[in-house]
Amino acid sequence: MTIWEMLAVFAAGVGAGTINTIVGSGTLITFPVLVATGLPPVTATVSNALGLIPGSISGAIGYRAELKGQRRRVLRLGVAAAIGGLCGAILLLLLPATAFETIVPVLVGLALVLVVLQPRISKAVQRRRERQGDPAGGDPAGGPLLFTGLLLASVYGGYFTAAQGIIYLSLMGMLLHDTLQRLNAVKNILAAVVNTIAAIFFLFAAHFNWTAVLLIAVGSAIGGQLGARVGRRLPPTVLRAIIVVVGVAAIVQLLLR
Repeated sequence: MTIWEMLAVFAAGVGAGTINTIVGSGTLITFPVLVATGLPPVTATVSNALGLIPGSISGAIGYRAELKGQRRRVLRLGVAAAIGGLCGAILLLLLPATAFETIVPVLVGLALVLVVLQPRISKAVQRRRERQGDPAGGDPAGGPLLFTGLLLASVYGGYFTAAQGIIYLSLMGMLLHDTLQRLNAVKNILAAVVNTIAAIFFLFAAHFNWTAVLLIAVGSAIGGQLGARVGRRLPPTVLRAIIVVVGVAAIVQLLLR
């Protein structure tokens, strides 16, 4: 990598760490930057998964106050995240690279749709809570339906992490009675579990670029703290606009390869 490419990867790591902590979809920033430096898509995905671990942990630490009283929920849903993340990582390496290059633009497109629809999803969740009334009712861990949904979402997360956080929030928001801030704290833990499990597998079974990993790791750790401290003050529309622009650029770049 040239010095300018290294700076771009580091900046992408900061941006991804920040957005992942607040919303999710930070991979839509790091992935196209890594591909632009010349890394093959699979190598870029593996390097990205390894590099984003510190950012996920940093974001989870930043939301530690919202995690109080959620130990049972985190442990139960964390099992689903671990199993799904490992399955997704295995699929990434079992499927041929040509299949990955075909699937990724579709996944990015679906992720962008989720990003755009997030305000409507949040409003629908809020209306549902208002109709049901009791914010403390129901199974605090969401029951088998949420476990299964998060398991499948984590398979996707282990394969390609873009928008997994938004999927987590959507599922938990529909099936759990709690504030979105507390659910966001759980989302950060689940993302950290998926990234860590996938990364451990990749360390022994996949090719990656250590320079990219280290740059994203440092950048995402910084971004995780920024997201936890000041992210709530940033206009959500601005964040979504940035994600959509970068995601569209990623799709165009992948289709032109």
